[in-house]
Amino acid sequence: MRKVLLLLSVGFEVFEASVFIDVLGWNMTYGSKDIELITCARTKNLKSTFGLKIEVDITIDEVDPDDFVALAIPGGFETYGFYEDAYSKEFQQLIIDFNRQDKIIASICVGALPIGKSGILKGKEATTYHLSGGKRQDQLKEFGVSISNQPIVNNGNIITSSSPGTAIDVAFSLLEKLTGNENTAYIREQMGFGNEK
Repeated sequence: MRKVLLLLSVGFEVFEASVFIDVLGWNMTYGSKDIELITCARTKNLKSTFGLKIEVDITIDEVDPDDFVALAIPGGFETYGFYEDAYSKEFQQLIIDFNRQDKIIASICVGALPIGKSGILKGKEATTYHLSGGKRQDQLKEFGVSISNQPIVNNGNIITSSSPGTAIDVAFSLLEKLTGNENTAYIREQMGFGNEK
């Protein structure tokens, strides 16, 4: 069984986390049935953006990157504490460790910012939240990233995206990298999205 690690920060955005949970859950039920999603955070219990309380499967100190094929990082809101967690040494080191092994790292919206802060996007093309005057893109640029105006940027093993509106397509992009076009098209169809990209 292959495993994907869903890395959650305090203040993570529920919708952005849910697409990974749903797409990989549908895949476990109707698709390749060989990819398990494991939730992870710095603490066992945490609050999301808008105050949803959750309990994760494991804490970050229990993670061995060797056990996983990919890392998924949803974004979140600064006002709910997202960056305090996402910019922590533990988060940064985990991102670096996954990248060192060339494992897939899929992020949504400002989930790209902790990736940028880790240094692994320096000199590479990526994107992040593009609205509100481009403030978050400017922050990503400060990490030495070349900003793309594409909604989703696939750059080697790293996926970044520009807003919550891209979330479902990022999750499908991750599934496609893990299981191929045919399986992903089937899951899209089963979930009512059709097979168009």
